[in-house]
Amino acid sequence: MTGGSRGIGFAIAEAFLREGASVVISGSSRDHLDAATKKLSSYSGHVSAVQADVRRYEEVEGLMATAARDFGGLDILINNAGVGVFKPVAETTVEEWHRVLDTNLSGVFYGCHAAIPHMKRRGGGWIINISSLASKNAFVNGGVYCASKSALNAFSETLMQEVRYDGIRVAYVLPGSVNTGFGGLSNTKSEWALMPEDVALAVVDLVAFPARSLPSRIEIRPAQPPRKN
Repeated sequence: MTGGSRGIGFAIAEAFLREGASVVISGSSRDHLDAATKKLSSYSGHVSAVQADVRRYEEVEGLMATAARDFGGLDILINNAGVGVFKPVAETTVEEWHRVLDTNLSGVFYGCHAAIPHMKRRGGGWIINISSLASKNAFVNGGVYCASKSALNAFSETLMQEVRYDGIRVAYVLPGSVNTGFGGLSNTKSEWALMPEDVALAVVDLVAFPARSLPSRIEIRPAQPPRKN
């Protein structure tokens, strides 16, 4: 799993470990990975951590190879790593544009590209990409982030059709507002927003579907967000 040391990724790792799965989490910060591994080590499933920057293909390829080697194969890939820059397009730097697109879109392509050969050797698997409702509900100051997630949706739909006959099921999950403080924004929505555990529940439930079915897209939104005046 990419982006597994905090927030939604950490909650997904925790949920799979509760089910007895073996989980490899990745992230760019060794300190965050060490802290997450310490918290997750109390569960019955085995967890390990690999420091990897999803913007670098060779590091993502190494992550997939490590997971397959350590656990005898690769069954599930969760592409969760993501960043957000929230400012007007005119004020967004070229470097910020590339950082968001390279993480949120190229990082997913890298993960899928590196994982698919391992899954084909296993006779199938699951690829689950974490998108956002921002992918279909553009908002002011969200141009770069919304673009990255919209493209992720299209990529996921295409990949789903390409690999389904290899036994690989592809799905993407679109959460609404989640209480994580994502993007460096101060969090004032704790009373009404989704929790990371809500997204994790949807992901774990996805892989429990029988092989004959393919729930390829899930949208999750807060049940009672603030009313618009």
